[in-house]
Amino acid sequence: MKKAFITGITGQDGSYLADLLVEKGYEVHGLVRRIASESQDERFSRIKHLLAADKIKIHYGDVTSYPLLWRLISLIQPDEVYHLAAQSNAVISLEDDFGAFTTNALSVHSILSAIKELKPECRFFFAATAEMYGDVATSPQDEQTPFCPNTPYSISKTDGYFFTKMLRERYGLFTCAGIMFAHESPRRGFDFVTRKITSTAAKIKAGLEDKLVLGNLNSRKDWGFSGDYAKAMWMMLQREKPDDFCIGTGISHSVKEFVEKTFAILDLDWQKYVTTDQKFFRPLPPFEIVANPKKANEVLGWKPEISLDSLIKAMVENDLALISSK
Repeated sequence: MKKAFITGITGQDGSYLADLLVEKGYEVHGLVRRIASESQDERFSRIKHLLAADKIKIHYGDVTSYPLLWRLISLIQPDEVYHLAAQSNAVISLEDDFGAFTTNALSVHSILSAIKELKPECRFFFAATAEMYGDVATSPQDEQTPFCPNTPYSISKTDGYFFTKMLRERYGLFTCAGIMFAHESPRRGFDFVTRKITSTAAKIKAGLEDKLVLGNLNSRKDWGFSGDYAKAMWMMLQREKPDDFCIGTGISHSVKEFVEKTFAILDLDWQKYVTTDQKFFRPLPPFEIVANPKKANEVLGWKPEISLDSLIKAMVENDLALISSK
């Protein structure tokens, strides 16, 4: 039985990945912080079905602690490590740049150093981000597009990406980075714009809210489904040779389109409820951040299975169900 170790297992991506690996017969271990912004119930809500069935094993600690990671790698002896834990909010990273670098950069160094010393045959996946392209000069972006990160979050992720690449090229470790474009799901956190849209729209439908305040409606993203992206992570570690891949749909949509689709599902006129506020605006890159997933399509054989319309519908239905259950 293969063993997998997932940091960030309680998050959106970590929970879908845990579902996938359990289904494939893995022994799955996850790392969880003892201190988090969410309550205990909220933090484990995405994996409670796996915990109830005793399908995964949870370990507690700080993802930046080399002694802890050394002990866990030694104890678990994983065949695969998926490093998903991160301080993933670009705006918050501007306020806490030291926290972003500590979590996002030092953690990669700590995990890979432990793997290098204890289990060099272990396969490693790093969740990089399309935010690394930053003030990009061309569109769409692929594995050869130069990075131009412009926030502490994206800079710290770029550090992790190059450390992952260096360990592969210099020491021969099986390390892969997935340059992940935006991906959403019913398990998305409420502080992300997509979940803010679907959850607030559901509350408006239920008569609990009367408006939705957003930033730039013309901002565009390449949005996919988190479960599809978790599958891509696994596929990267099953190849004969390690490599890096852009994971995205190759299609961009505006925030306005996302809003229109959401409110249409609820049979509401979005223009009656949606307003904008400059405090939520972020500078737009000179070119769209949209993936060219050709390499992942051809080399991995990976393609997204869930359309944006289906994704939004699932998110809306989930938020309506949450409201009705209270």
